[in-house]
Amino acid sequence: MKKLIEMTGVTKDFLQADNVISALKETNFTAYEGELIGIVGPSGSGKSTFLTILGGLQKPTTGRVLLNGKPFSELDVKEKSKIRLENIGFILQASNLIPFLTIQEQMVLYNKITKSKVNQSWMDELFSKLDVEKLKNKYPNELSGGERQRCAIAKALYHQPSVIFADEPTASLDTNRAFEVVKLLAKETKEQKKATIMVTHDERMLAYCDKVFEIIDGVIRQRELSE
Repeated sequence: MKKLIEMTGVTKDFLQADNVISALKETNFTAYEGELIGIVGPSGSGKSTFLTILGGLQKPTTGRVLLNGKPFSELDVKEKSKIRLENIGFILQASNLIPFLTIQEQMVLYNKITKSKVNQSWMDELFSKLDVEKLKNKYPNELSGGERQRCAIAKALYHQPSVIFADEPTASLDTNRAFEVVKLLAKETKEQKKATIMVTHDERMLAYCDKVFEIIDGVIRQRELSE
């Protein structure tokens, strides 16, 4: 399987007064194509630091991040922003949809920013797969929580990123909608050969993950799926 994103020897330290706080201790991590990976751990354990370093939003103190086999963490801010736009999709707890744009306009916004051609056939395929065709001309406040999250998945997949970060994507959903969203995410991850990294506090969602990692006090370890 192809490695899509990789951390090697990554640490993150912060200076607090005269003390050095180790938010992330030496970490090695690899996500392969077709994998949905669950990340769990208590609040303040280092999950956010882990995600923001993987996503290029902050630099590691030591070590490096590779995206599609190429150095990512060493790039400057402008280069990282360009690569994030092209290669990374984000699905957030609040669905991350722009309130004053319809669902279809949200998709097309990517093409306007990148000055690229609208891929209508792929957009229509996503709408069909995620069962949101009838929602494309609606605004986010006209949708239910589950509908917004399905639309957010469509938006995250539209520009065909290699890696998706899903940060508590089911936190605001009821049980049925939460399972529906994670099932769809797992299915699309495998079919489109993406790597999806999902932070969740809902242990029930881990049943759909190929791997689960736990972060406690800045230390990451892989869980056995039977744990």
